[in-house]
Parts: sequence; C-alpha cells; structure tokens
Amino acid sequence: MVTTLLDARRARRIAEQVPDPELPMLTLADLGVLRDVETREDGTVVASLTPTYSGCPAMAEMRAGVAARLREAGYARVEIRTVLDPPWTSDWITAEGRRKLAEHGIAPPGAAPARAAGPVPLVLSPTRRSVPCPRCGSADTEETSRFAATSCKALWRCLACREPFEYVKEI
Repeated sequence: MVTTLLDARRARRIAEQVPDPELPMLTLADLGVLRDVETREDGTVVASLTPTYSGCPAMAEMRAGVAARLREAGYARVEIRTVLDPPWTSDWITAEGRRKLAEHGIAPPGAAPARAAGPVPLVLSPTRRSVPCPRCGSADTEETSRFAATSCKALWRCLACREPFEYVKEI
C-alpha cells in the first residue's frame, strides 16, 4: 500500500485534535506533546509523543487517545512512540495553548529555565516569583500550594480580585 502526502497530513490533523486528559481545553498539539505524525509505505501511522515529564501519569491516556482517534478515522495500523530526547519543555506550549489556558483561568507558564546539556532536573518548586492572575491580570498574587490537581501545576491566589487559580509550572 502506498501512502500519499495528503494521507500523512490527514493523519496529523486528526492526531493534533486529541485533547490532553489533564487539561482538556488543550490539544496535544497545543501542549507541544505531539511531536510528529508520519505514515509508512505499508499504511502504518506512527505518532510520536513526548511526555511533559518522565513520571507523567497522563501519558497512557495520551497514547490511547491518539491511537483511538486514528483508528476511528480508518487507520488500521497505528504505532505510538514515546520520544524522550529532546525532553519536553513548557516553552513548547503554543501561543494558542497559552491563550486557552488563560481563558480557562489557568496561568500559563513563563519562559522555561535555561538548560545545560545532559540530564534535565525536574524542579517542581516555583521558578517564578510573580504569576499574573489569568482573570484580572494583577501581578499581586501568591502561591498557596506547590501542587494542584497535577504535579505540573501549582495553586495560586490573586490578592486583587481574590480569586484562586492554577498555574502551569515552567519545566
């Protein structure tokens, strides 16, 4: 079976629409987790995903979601690969993804810390001192918990509008 460029583009468009299981307002493409989608000569679709961090419990759901959507679209052979190098960074969240986070009351991350070559330390403590409120924009905020519903988020509170909000940490 010979695959076409149009078929590869179609498979990518389908995979790009899979929502993140922990942040369902984002697609895996918005989050920067979907790295590549290709089709082989035999018709197999290969989707490559990079986890946000090595212990991410949502990875199994991400893999299953992409595979299910592609199979529902008629692709009989689907392979999901996990790509660890280069490691995911919160800088890969698209501008659209950052907009969606803020629109849903979750503060998007700032720029990720600079990295040296080699292993990437996972720092789950705050890397920023000021996180703007996604509701009112005030910088007068405070962290209330280093961990929220998922370990890649923290809980913050706005001292201006008094609203709590989650914040996606820079990684």
